[in-house]
Amino acid sequence: MKRNNLKKILKWTAVSLLWLAVWQLSAAAVGQELLIPYPKAVLLTLSELAGTAEFWRAVLFSMLRITAGYSLGIIIGTAGAVLSAKFSVFNAVFSPVLHLIRAVPVASFIILALVWIKSAYLAVFISFLMVLPIIWTTVQSGIESINPKYLEMAKIFGVSPAKILFEIKIPLIMPSFAASATAALGFAWKSGVAAEVICRPANSLGKLLQDAKLYLETPRVFAVTATVALLSLLLELLIKRITRRLANDKH
Repeated sequence: MKRNNLKKILKWTAVSLLWLAVWQLSAAAVGQELLIPYPKAVLLTLSELAGTAEFWRAVLFSMLRITAGYSLGIIIGTAGAVLSAKFSVFNAVFSPVLHLIRAVPVASFIILALVWIKSAYLAVFISFLMVLPIIWTTVQSGIESINPKYLEMAKIFGVSPAKILFEIKIPLIMPSFAASATAALGFAWKSGVAAEVICRPANSLGKLLQDAKLYLETPRVFAVTATVALLSLLLELLIKRITRRLANDKH
C-alpha cells in the first residue's frame, strides 16, 4: 500500500514538474509578464497575498458562500430526487426545470439573479443552482435503477423499512452519489467564483481576481486563480474521503 502511494506521489511530482517547465518556457518565449508571468513571479505574489488579512478574509468568505450553496444543492437535490422517483407527477413538474438549468449558460443566471439577490448571496445561489441538477438526476437514476427484486425479497423476510433504506438502498446509490458529489463540487467552485467576479462582493476571491484584472496585475490573477484551484482540489479530496468512509460504513 505504501509502495503504491509512493508511486502516485512520484508520478504526480513528475507531471507537475513537466507542466511547470512548460509554463516557464512559455513565459520565456512570450517575454511579457502582462501576458504570461514567470512561475517565480506568481509564487512571490502568492506569498505576498498570504501575508495579508484581506486575502484570508476573501478565502474564508468565498469558501463559506460556495460551501453553503454546494450543501444546499446536495440536500435539496437529494430530496427532490427521492420525491421524483416516488411521485411521477412531481417528476413531470420539475424535470423541465432541471433541463432548463442545465441548458442556460451560467453567465445568464448570474446576470438575471443580480436583479433579485444581493451581491453577497449571489455566489451561494449560483453554486446551489449548478449543483442541484447534477445531484438530483444522479440520485434519481440510482434509485430507479435498484432492482425491485431486492426490495421484494427484503419485505418477504420481514426486513424493516429503516434497514431496507440503510442496508440496501443507500449502499446501492452511494457509488454514483459519491462521483456526482465530487463532480458537482468543481462546478460549484467555478460558477461561484464567476458570480463573485461579476458582482464583486466584499471579502471574496472573485473581487480579488477582478481587481487584479482591472489593474493589469497578471501575476496576481495567476496567484488568485491558483488559490481557487488549490482550494477546490483540497475540498474535492475531502469529499472523496467522506463519501468513501460513508460507503465503507454501509458495508
